[in-house]
Amino acid sequence: MNDVEYIKHPLIKPDTVEQRLYQLALAGEAIKKSSLIVLPTGLGKTVVALLVMVSRLPKGKVLLLSPTKPLVEQHSAFFKDTLNIPPEAVVLFTGNTDPGKRESMWEKAQLVISTPQVIENDLLGKKISLDRVSCIIFDEAHRATGNYSYVYITEKYIQQNPDPLVLGITASPGSNTEKIQEVCANLHLKSVEIRTDSDPDVKPYIFDKDIEWKYVSIPIEMKGLKELMDKVLNDRLAKLRELGLISNLQNRLSKREMLDLQARLQMQLRSFPDQKIYQGISLLAEIFKVSHAIEISETQGASALSKYFERLENEARSKGGSKAAKRLMEDLSMRQAVYHLGGCDGNNPKLNTVKQLVEKQILEAPQSRVIVFTNYRDTAELVANSLKEVPGIKPIRFVGQASKYKDTGLTQKQQVEIIQKFKDGEYNTLVATSVAEEGLDIPATDLVIFFEPIPSEIRSIQRKGRTGRKHAGRVVILMAKGSKDEAYHWSSNRREKQMVTTMKNLDVCLDSQNDEPEGQTKLIDFSAARISNSEVPRVKVYVDKREIRSHVAHSLEKLGVEVILRTLEVGDYVVSDRVGIERKASEDFLSTFLDGGDLFSQISDLARAYRSPLLIIEGEGIYSKRQIHPNAIRGALSTIAIDFGVPVLFTRDEEDTAALISVIAKREQAGDLKKEINLHGTKTASTLPEQQEYLVSAISEIGPVVAKNLLQHFGSVERIMRASREELMEVELVGPKTADRIREVVSTEYKG
Repeated sequence: MNDVEYIKHPLIKPDTVEQRLYQLALAGEAIKKSSLIVLPTGLGKTVVALLVMVSRLPKGKVLLLSPTKPLVEQHSAFFKDTLNIPPEAVVLFTGNTDPGKRESMWEKAQLVISTPQVIENDLLGKKISLDRVSCIIFDEAHRATGNYSYVYITEKYIQQNPDPLVLGITASPGSNTEKIQEVCANLHLKSVEIRTDSDPDVKPYIFDKDIEWKYVSIPIEMKGLKELMDKVLNDRLAKLRELGLISNLQNRLSKREMLDLQARLQMQLRSFPDQKIYQGISLLAEIFKVSHAIEISETQGASALSKYFERLENEARSKGGSKAAKRLMEDLSMRQAVYHLGGCDGNNPKLNTVKQLVEKQILEAPQSRVIVFTNYRDTAELVANSLKEVPGIKPIRFVGQASKYKDTGLTQKQQVEIIQKFKDGEYNTLVATSVAEEGLDIPATDLVIFFEPIPSEIRSIQRKGRTGRKHAGRVVILMAKGSKDEAYHWSSNRREKQMVTTMKNLDVCLDSQNDEPEGQTKLIDFSAARISNSEVPRVKVYVDKREIRSHVAHSLEKLGVEVILRTLEVGDYVVSDRVGIERKASEDFLSTFLDGGDLFSQISDLARAYRSPLLIIEGEGIYSKRQIHPNAIRGALSTIAIDFGVPVLFTRDEEDTAALISVIAKREQAGDLKKEINLHGTKTASTLPEQQEYLVSAISEIGPVVAKNLLQHFGSVERIMRASREELMEVELVGPKTADRIREVVSTEYKG
């Protein structure tokens, strides 16, 4: 091979970045207009970002966003090594960066590398502006859908900056034309530039990648277990047909069909709470669980199925467990499946195949690095433990951060340490879940094994991209004969081919979308002009900082509301001196009172702090999500509305919630938009009656309404404390339970 040529540029350190024509060509297009760059893993998307960056730095600071802390740290190290600017001009922001220091760090920086949530929070909090940012680079740009932070940041950038340039980089944007167009629209991209392994200017840098598929047979005993679980599945499907919820011709439901049916039933339940719909939702929950068990039995083996059954048993026995799990584990056929599983050989044929493949690779090339991908943590643990039995193989399990039943996740620090040890050779085999698919600086590997195929073309491409980067590589995909493995594999294979065709044709679609009449003012321009005009006072809403995890604050901004972030001790939103609002997503509402949470204490604090408190329950399906009897939910709502005097309003989603809060804020602030809102935090009881009400309502089981009733009946706090159980029960809304509680608090000897 010829001597390496390096890029020469005043802002790039000499002899640090190899010159590749395809990267120069891609960067050349991306400098002209906002673009999406699609480039296979290992071919230098970050170098393209660097080339665009140095062309824009003279015009102002550059912002690079990446989804995770390890990725941000990885980028920071690369750009400090390659950019010819002072190291202190490259600033790294993560959730661990002191919020009090970020504003000054932002002002001094030439390049800011950050996780998107940090920038989103600082934009919402008016801590930073994007008006002097010459370019924003979005790493893993395919994430720019729905409510992901990339979307909001782009909106603010287009509003605030007169000369914006956006660069999106990804290895795999997906095969769906609508999804890719959504990404391009959300990031305001004008062009798509793609390179594949087959492009002439890329081929010199591509190494052979041998891809093979290995079939394994499902053990006979596992087929017997599947038959028992199929019996349970068919029984539940038959009951759905009897209820008229699915067609008589539907013998099976795909996962997509199950999700669609679930959404349809929950929508019907909101408008027409019929017993038949409750039954359907409950049956569907059982179908989800047994379908998952069948898939595990086919693709993961006996040991993984045993762990899944253990989790189901635990859910069925637990206090807050679903009725679906309880009914399923009481079913005779499921009990038989659990019993027979105990007599099955725990070894999945795939395990032996993985051991043979990795052992052969390490024996033939001792310095090799191997990644085994699997969809499930349980399987990752089984594979890692199995490989430990083979001399020469040094495996380590690599999973995400979330902790699950009997399984503690890895912190980001632990993940970075494992990757470093994998590079150094302390481990030579990484047994990983999806966390190793995206972006992380994992060294080029010699062998990648799919324990099972995956239907997602994006994830499949990312997995395969872990090999064949610096030398020839090999990919082996394991498939259980006659199982969902085969369907997933061919689905992914078809979508990968479709993605390239889609991308090639998409540029034409974008060009036609971006053709705008000369001089035509866009809707966003009107919005930006209106919102940026600080002379016009706007409706204000104070938002608790913890609420920025939802999309309500963004939606409020879109509605022209001035969002002011604060740490609120009481409530989530404050719109006037007298109105404080607590927002609960329907799932959160159910979890809070089901799991013995602090719902009623939060409502009590809200009622004490504001004269007109309000609870908003957001999301549909409140009577169907957790298999809780509707009367229990109605009882909780009655307590909130009657005992605490807090009205309850329902909204469909975050945008609906924002629209409701906006209307309430306009009503409350009508005629005096410049007036400062007093944030109570915790209510200061200034008058004697308020102090008396506060004192009585402090006893648990007593809300503000009952406290007023007691004081009006007895005339003083002293008389309430002296009243007998029978006398207390004469008061409206005071039952035996409340009367007993008052007497217990008043008469029990203090033992503090």
